Amino acid sequence: MLKAKTKNEFKDYLLAQGLKSTSQRELILEEFLRAGSHLSTEELYLRLRKKQPRIGYATVHRTLKLFSECGIAERRHFGDGQARYEACARDEHHDHLICVDCGKIVEFEDPRIEKLQDEVACSNGFAIERHRLELYGHCQDCRSK
Repeated sequence: MLKAKTKNEFKDYLLAQGLKSTSQRELILEEFLRAGSHLSTEELYLRLRKKQPRIGYATVHRTLKLFSECGIAERRHFGDGQARYEACARDEHHDHLICVDCGKIVEFEDPRIEKLQDEVACSNGFAIERHRLELYGHCQDCRSK
C-alpha cells in the first residue's frame, strides 16, 4: 500500500512540475523503495545497471533529487562524504547508529529518548517541529576485529 501511495505522490509531483513520468523514473523509484536502506546515488546506480544497463548515473542522481524535492525521500549525510537517500515514512520516526569504521547504519526507535526530548523542549518553552538523532561510534563487528 505504501509503495502505491508513494508512486502516486511522485506521479502527482511530476505532473505539478510539468515533468514527464518516464519508465526510467519508475524503475528508479521501484528499486529505491525495494532497497529499503540508506543508498548513495552510486549504490542505487550500480543496482539499477544490473537490470537496465543503459541507465545513466546523471538520471539516477536527478531522480533522487526529485524524490527529495517531492518529499518521498530525505537526503542524509552520515559523515562518509556521500549524500544518502532514505525513504520518508510520514508517520514514523527513527534514529540512527552509524559505524565510523565500516559505515554500517542501524535504525532504532526508543520511546524513552523521544519522551526525554519532549521534556527538555517543554522545560525550555520550545515546541519541536522535527529532529534527528545520529550516534557515531564503532559497531560490534568492527570492535571485535
